[in-house]
Amino acid sequence: MASTNTKDRLVETAIEMVWKNSYSSVSVDDICKAADVRKGSFYHYFKSKAELAVEAMEQHYQKKKGDFDRVFSPANTPIERFEKYTDLAFENQKKTLEEYGHVCGCPFASLGSEMASQEDLIREKADKVFQRHQRYYESTLRDMVAEGILPEGTDVSARAEEVSSYICGQFMMARVQNSLRPLERDLKVGLFRLLGIDSKYLKAS
Repeated sequence: MASTNTKDRLVETAIEMVWKNSYSSVSVDDICKAADVRKGSFYHYFKSKAELAVEAMEQHYQKKKGDFDRVFSPANTPIERFEKYTDLAFENQKKTLEEYGHVCGCPFASLGSEMASQEDLIREKADKVFQRHQRYYESTLRDMVAEGILPEGTDVSARAEEVSSYICGQFMMARVQNSLRPLERDLKVGLFRLLGIDSKYLKAS
């Protein structure tokens, strides 16, 4: 592992192992062994595997936040923001496929859907992360309304939730099918179709 800090090694290992496999298939012993950390040290930092998973989700979000800030920057047009985001999402999934040998999908959606009914800590954290994502979408949708791309009176909050659900669904299908095809073929086109964006606004592919 790149980190020498024990807590960081545990978090980095958990992110990789849970995302690559699943929460239920990875034990505390597995994580400690892969991180080269004694089990006693694990419980010094975390009360449970769920608590570690929540910390891993937060750190993964913070690691990716810079990408969100960049692609959803007001320096980009509203259309460009969603175009750049869907391109980035595809490239990130392509990298994980090359690294892990299979499509991993969205770590928050995967972990949240697996454990929502069993671990409130994980469900609540996944929900908070999705809310943060939706704020980026809401800002972009609000600018689309201001520029006349979307009609006045558009409920940007509701539309942002729809965007979030659609994106999560595409990630989930890519993971289930172990294929980048749902993302490459449908993610961008389907998102703009969902928003009712006229093709005249999109860049020529």
